[in-house]
Amino acid sequence: MHVENSKDPSQARLTVVVATFNRWPDLRRSLPQHEFPVIIVDNGSSDDTPRLVNQYFPHVQVIALSKNLGAVGRNIGVRSARTPYVAFADDDSWWAPGALSKAVEVFDKHHRLAVLAGRVLVNEEQRPDPICGLMADSPLPIEEDLPGPSVLGFLAGCAIVRRDAFLAAGGFDDVIFFMGEEERLALDLAALGWGLAYVDSIIACHHPSLSRDSLSRQVRAARSRLLTAVLRRPWPVVLEILREQLAYPVGRRAIIQALREMRQALALRRTVPPHVEAARKMLERPGPGPR
Repeated sequence: MHVENSKDPSQARLTVVVATFNRWPDLRRSLPQHEFPVIIVDNGSSDDTPRLVNQYFPHVQVIALSKNLGAVGRNIGVRSARTPYVAFADDDSWWAPGALSKAVEVFDKHHRLAVLAGRVLVNEEQRPDPICGLMADSPLPIEEDLPGPSVLGFLAGCAIVRRDAFLAAGGFDDVIFFMGEEERLALDLAALGWGLAYVDSIIACHHPSLSRDSLSRQVRAARSRLLTAVLRRPWPVVLEILREQLAYPVGRRAIIQALREMRQALALRRTVPPHVEAARKMLERPGPGPR
């Protein structure tokens, strides 16, 4: 890893947290790309990931969980970090050279910033992820104390957080588990008065794993959108999402999946303040996707 030979003083202020599950080939490719100290959170992999990381990357801290906690595994990594800022990466992503040093400077200058969403370049051709265009064109008002367009969503594997703000908002939750876990956290951070911003000059590289099931991911994303609405949004919004999802097969499967967590979601339900809901409505477009 690059970090071994680097003397960048900003390393004392930021840690990279990588959550992984049964993707050792992807992790072996991505780990050498990291410039900053890394904490691996292994979500109960059966492919011997913790031992292999210790063997090939002995300087990397590994937290081996006994079961798959989904996105909540990232919370454990954040709590273990002792730096004020934490950059997330997936096992198939990493931050471009110099990006995290620049991110530390941005956070140090913008004290209300809780989440920095970076520009994501995909695969060897480095094509921008379409989500970046949506965030760059966010219709939310420009806020002078933030370093870029305000957003109410982000890609967890390509975002940097202020540790204290992340923990104060509860981090990711086990109702959502995985896929779309960012929206509830974004809403809660905004409700607490924190800012979230897209910064185009801070770049993450994403080489999507080949071990992905596109249909199941669509279902999980739709499921998470519904559960997030139950957790934080007014009932008319929940009903509108239900009507929308009942109209197509992926949505109907998502509703069935969401029923498993519905009791817990209802128990944890609290609607966000009106100004946060109004901001979220400004971003509404058909289908899921962070804005």
